[in-house]
Amino acid sequence: MKYKCLIFDLDGTLVNSIYALTYCTNRALKRFGLGPLPEEAMMTIVGDGYKKQMERSLLAAGDTKLTHYEEILPVYLEIFGESCNYEMHAYEGIRELLEFARKRGLGLAVVSNKPHAQAVATVEYVFGKGTFDVVIGEKEGIPKKPDPTGAKTAAGRMGACPKECLYLGDTNTDMRTGKRAGMTTVGVLWGFRGREELAALSPDYLVQTPKDVIAIVKEESD
Repeated sequence: MKYKCLIFDLDGTLVNSIYALTYCTNRALKRFGLGPLPEEAMMTIVGDGYKKQMERSLLAAGDTKLTHYEEILPVYLEIFGESCNYEMHAYEGIRELLEFARKRGLGLAVVSNKPHAQAVATVEYVFGKGTFDVVIGEKEGIPKKPDPTGAKTAAGRMGACPKECLYLGDTNTDMRTGKRAGMTTVGVLWGFRGREELAALSPDYLVQTPKDVIAIVKEESD
């Protein structure tokens, strides 16, 4: 199979955003006299959109009846809009992978459960404008993952059918997304979740580093 494009999850796959997510969540919780939560806890909380993130955060912080749930959502969005790129950086080897893909003429896309505006802001902050052909976050008409709409939309915009796409992510949500979209799934082990969670979804590949993704593309294309 000669792949035409790589489709990436954002947080925990392209960028290490746990510092930003923890920082913004704890600022929101503090408004209600709750928290703080450690980064280790946030790694299991994030990944399914900001509403689920705040629900899990409130529960972890002791608001077992979710008394503050409706109130905290706009507070978090306000804080996240201001500080979504706090200590944000690309994982080691990602830039080299993107450069390799570009030289190969592969399409590059991001599909994230971040609100769309923040997804675009993060991608442009870390990688600059024009690095990716398509960036899709949660917005009207694009349900959050594991719904495959975002992944399929990204493939279509790059002129590829699902089977011509590698879908890379670090969570069970991502593996479900890629499978539902009919794409080759790549579980990355440098992100927020561990091997056990990813392996349980039987991805086509489990990789330790971005260099392993380069090897997959070379093996399948050369």
